[in-house]
Amino acid sequence: MSAKQAGARDRESERILAGIGLVLLSVACFATLDTATKVSVTTVPILMGVWFRYAFQAVATSLVLLPRHGVALLRTAHPRYHLLRGALLLVTSILAFFSLRYMPLAEFTSIVLIAPLAVTLLAATVLKEQVSPLRWALVAGGFAGTLVILRPGGTAFSWAMLLPFGLVVTNAWFQVLTSKLAQTENPLTMHFYTGWAGTLLASVALPFVWQSLPSWQWWALLCLMGLMGTVGHFMLILAFQRAPASTLTPYLYAQIAFAMLGGWLVFSHVPDVVSLVGMGMIAACGAAGAWLTVRERRVPIEPAEG
Repeated sequence: MSAKQAGARDRESERILAGIGLVLLSVACFATLDTATKVSVTTVPILMGVWFRYAFQAVATSLVLLPRHGVALLRTAHPRYHLLRGALLLVTSILAFFSLRYMPLAEFTSIVLIAPLAVTLLAATVLKEQVSPLRWALVAGGFAGTLVILRPGGTAFSWAMLLPFGLVVTNAWFQVLTSKLAQTENPLTMHFYTGWAGTLLASVALPFVWQSLPSWQWWALLCLMGLMGTVGHFMLILAFQRAPASTLTPYLYAQIAFAMLGGWLVFSHVPDVVSLVGMGMIAACGAAGAWLTVRERRVPIEPAEG
């Protein structure tokens, strides 16, 4: 191997390592967002919190991207699909806020991360795509893991624990639409329109839910939520610009570990052994399913976040 080839390989390795590092920082931001969200729902109206989270992202994205890209950022052939994508993510966020009111962080994150497996179900049942036996086995394993966590019929089970499944459905449709748009649209354009679509749709309900908060600390918490969501998405975009989606996707499941850390530090919650087994099943099957998805579609799977 020549020195030039060795240098090119080293640079490629450095880019892949940088991409992995950015993905890990991204999911750490999303876990921090979910931790802050779980704290916020004790005092802040849910729709008010969702609006603030999207408004912060929309304004910050505009301030960063518009001066650099100008009107080119706004060019799109599918404005209706961007609106639909923003609406799906908004509903996903609302369900996430409600879920976090009732569920521990790590368990919530694990169930939400079966979304790539739900994409497989949609591909087979709605889009009529061919699904391999291996993918069906991964779907079965992931959903078995959720049953291990939820333990229907057990003393710890409550109907509120089914809320994340609604989130999984809306997020799966969001992923399918993202994969379609990513074939023709600039990722930064998609990010821009998603933030503003969510903000404008959430603004419809804002006059009915707005209330003054008891102290400045709650406003600081809302700013932290907006910052973590915005920075997390930017890091994710940068990561997928540096390394293949098939390489990076399994690392998205590190979000479960960060959620466990947040739950322990803030809420003193540690999952029991049975829940840890279920989380492991979801992480293994979900990561493999997500890897297969991006290998087949050549687009990244986006992590769920509040």
